[in-house]
Amino acid sequence: MAGIRQIIHVDMDAFYASVEQRDRPELKGKAVIVGGAAEARGVVSAASYEARKFGVHSAMPTAQAIRRCPHAVLLPVRMARYAEVSHKIQSIFEQYTPLVEPLSLDEAFLDVTASTNLFGPAEQIGRRIKEQIQSQTQLTASVGIAPNKFLAKLASDLKKPDGFVVVTEQTRQAILDPLGVGRIWGVGKVTEKALHSHGIRTIAELRATSEVELSRIVGSGATELLRLAQGQDDREVEPARQAKSLSSEQTFATDVRDRDVLLGVLLEQVEEVAQRLRHRRLKARTITLKLRYGDFRTVTRSETLHEATNLTQVLWEAAERVFGRWHRSASGALRLLGFGAGGLEPEGAEQASLFADPEAEKLQRLDRAMDAIRDRYGKRAVHRGR
Repeated sequence: MAGIRQIIHVDMDAFYASVEQRDRPELKGKAVIVGGAAEARGVVSAASYEARKFGVHSAMPTAQAIRRCPHAVLLPVRMARYAEVSHKIQSIFEQYTPLVEPLSLDEAFLDVTASTNLFGPAEQIGRRIKEQIQSQTQLTASVGIAPNKFLAKLASDLKKPDGFVVVTEQTRQAILDPLGVGRIWGVGKVTEKALHSHGIRTIAELRATSEVELSRIVGSGATELLRLAQGQDDREVEPARQAKSLSSEQTFATDVRDRDVLLGVLLEQVEEVAQRLRHRRLKARTITLKLRYGDFRTVTRSETLHEATNLTQVLWEAAERVFGRWHRSASGALRLLGFGAGGLEPEGAEQASLFADPEAEKLQRLDRAMDAIRDRYGKRAVHRGR
């Protein structure tokens, strides 16, 4: 195994809903939906496995989720609580490697290649992490171990919930080939349907397709699609402390076209990233939207700000402008939507102004007040309207 990377992907099972069921034992075994109120055009942030059986999934309008599962218990998002639990889980990861790349509060990549000399094989490390999460938080995690990030993430999803799957260089193709093409990272319903219409249903069949033929079906994504079908992925695990930007993104269970739903998700992402900027005492000079269509195409749209900021309102106005330009010119059903803030610099790095900006000071006071409320009562305690 010398020279072969050892990557672990840890994905908490129905994290927000599982935390609620743990904190309120009377909800154990019941359908739980975590999200915004239906009457406020809220969307689902998380659903327990009991609710998922009825077709409830993240980013679904709450009203639709309640229609599908009318007996579900609807709870508001308590982001501060989930962040607290996530911090405990993160501390477990850091016992084994400094190379931890959080993707969100409930999942992360760990590069344990250099840790095996101290803690034993990657499989042993993965099992210890899984056991510690269970004993310290009373929550279950699904773990995937593989030579790269794509395979590790796929492995963690194969036997959810409470799964544990190891993929090696020797077994990767045998594991990949029988799987449906929809298992490939980023393949949405539209791309899957297009591939099916050409008789390509499994990864083995995809792998046997020439790049020229595949490009006629999926366009410029053909090269990357074939690489993933062969289990190839060269991306490094990037520790959070090395990040050159802060971002939040969401992959939807089904492609989303509704403008209001997308803007609602985007606003939550902006609020999350802005709060993280302020907590780290950083400001951003650029904002970027990441938009992945159902046919696997991914585009980004950016805007450079007049000056660096961490004010939610300023970042939201920029994000809304960029979204509006995209929607007018190239809108379509999205598989993924993300918001990122880049060009980061420490607070105070900019040249001080001789004159205070009353509007900026008002927005700063508003952000401080909203941060304090969310930290204490949860993300849904207060939010901006669009």
